[in-house]
Amino acid sequence: MCEACGCAHEHGHGKSGVRQRVDVHESLFAANRALARENRKHFDSRGLVVINMISSPGSGKTTLLEKTIEALDAEIRIGVIEGDIETERDADRIRAKGVPAVQLTTGGACHLDAAQVHRGLHLLEHEVGGSDIKLLFIENVGNLVCPAAFDLGEHQRMVTVSVPEGSDKPAKYPKAFSTSQLFLISKTDLLPYFDFSLDEARREALRINPELEMIECSAVSGEGFEQWLDWLRRLCAARPVVS
Repeated sequence: MCEACGCAHEHGHGKSGVRQRVDVHESLFAANRALARENRKHFDSRGLVVINMISSPGSGKTTLLEKTIEALDAEIRIGVIEGDIETERDADRIRAKGVPAVQLTTGGACHLDAAQVHRGLHLLEHEVGGSDIKLLFIENVGNLVCPAAFDLGEHQRMVTVSVPEGSDKPAKYPKAFSTSQLFLISKTDLLPYFDFSLDEARREALRINPELEMIECSAVSGEGFEQWLDWLRRLCAARPVVS
């Protein structure tokens, strides 16, 4: 885990140590929020729709993106910012679909922050042919804890849980759900093989966030996939056209 968000920070001894830790991290969060607001202004000036994707590792985010690009390529120009601790493997998979992608490697940090996304957008717009995109996905580092604390300037945040992970994730990681607008349950083709209760996942998620939208889909079988695509189409149709 990383020092930046405090998740690996040891507890200090005495009041002064605790106070210093709180002040340092609140200052970090305040600076991130300020830059996130600037990111959002830039996104809005471009008429972009920006989605921050958070999940545990292996939930199927990259596969979902690959299938989404294949389905929407003729309708919506898509760009992707990939966040990982190391390697460009996910970005390479997206580039293979003919979509501009930038890989941000954190070198150990467990989340992306607004400053990294600002740099990634600059690279996307000016170096890898993404100046005409209308829908930007930010695939965050695989983690249901730290990414939930960092606003990136996105318009929508989605949290994904795959069937093999278990239906208890909303109850265990409430902040990821309270700060999101969409809960996507992925790999539903595997429901017959895992002890995953859709009722439990829905109930706990809505208890935490009654406004949360929910989609259940499989990028492999196609079940529920059109609902996901329609959600994206509605978001893009609702954005003002910038001339």
